Amino acid sequence: MEEQNPGRKITESPSTYRHIEKMSTAEVLQHINEEDQKVALAVQKVLPRIEALINAAAPLLASGGRLFYMGAGTSGRLGVLDASECPPTYGVDAGMVNGLMAGGDAALRFGIEDAEDSYETGWKDLQDYKVTDKDFVIGIAASGTTPYVVGALRECRKNGIATGCIVCNPGSPVAEHADYPVEVVVGPEFITGSTRMKSGTAQKMVLNMISTTVMIRLGKVHDNRMVHMQISNEKLIDRGTRMLMEKTGISDYEEAKTRLLKYGSVHAAMENK
Repeated sequence: MEEQNPGRKITESPSTYRHIEKMSTAEVLQHINEEDQKVALAVQKVLPRIEALINAAAPLLASGGRLFYMGAGTSGRLGVLDASECPPTYGVDAGMVNGLMAGGDAALRFGIEDAEDSYETGWKDLQDYKVTDKDFVIGIAASGTTPYVVGALRECRKNGIATGCIVCNPGSPVAEHADYPVEVVVGPEFITGSTRMKSGTAQKMVLNMISTTVMIRLGKVHDNRMVHMQISNEKLIDRGTRMLMEKTGISDYEEAKTRLLKYGSVHAAMENK
């Protein structure tokens, strides 16, 4: 196994709060909220990096390529979450955005912490999807040292596959092997080393930005509406019906609903007036 980065990671730095167990509930909540407010400002500092990543990834997806998120633990779960929400939200094929996690699906629910320690497994997982240079791979790792991610990005580079990353330490091995690194440095966690907190929040915010903006670039949003969303339950049927009424001028609810259900999405119903 390769040697981990020996330097102290900011994500592992001691919390600035002491004797947390002696705090009142109100004090704990207040301090967590204070720390959370720092996250958006940290993300703001790296907006140009996020922009560069999106501008590199979107054309590949527009040409039929795929987006892969790769991570372990909280980072991996956040990638799987973001990927899983793209088909219902934007009506894209399930294979367009993929979340790969060290340890597989079982690790989504149960902690399989040693699954991330292999430098070979990440690339093997990508090969199962027959990854090519038409795709874009994003490694997600708060520490920036996760072997599962480092190994995958390194092999991607060898094979001419474009890569990005979302990490929360500067100068990490993951960022070193990424073409478009995004380093969101949020500082020490409220509880020392608990990167599911501020680091996880930062990663979720950046993932929201990436998938949302890519889908906008792919034409999956009209005005400010999800016109390609899947019509999969009563709430979404109602939302889609009212959206269709607004966009087309149809005044009768049942008429709009019938048209929506016939064509399967607001966009398709608008295109087939």
